[in-house]
Amino acid sequence: MKKRFKVVFNREKCKGCELCISFCPKKILALDPEVNAKGYHPAGIVDQESCIGCASCAAMCPDLCISIYQLEEGE
Repeated sequence: MKKRFKVVFNREKCKGCELCISFCPKKILALDPEVNAKGYHPAGIVDQESCIGCASCAAMCPDLCISIYQLEEGE
């Protein structure tokens, strides 16, 4: 069975630097058209099902805005 992952962004901490977007090997991250409370367009995931859990995005985030969780079967 294929492992599944959930990527969670802290929208309010994200300053939209796009480092996570640049380093995602699956190219499934993008900037949100809506701004956060600080006036930045935060990054987010656009295709959760395609995430391979490599954590490249989280490793590159200078503000530690990204968490990755492996989903259990049935989640």
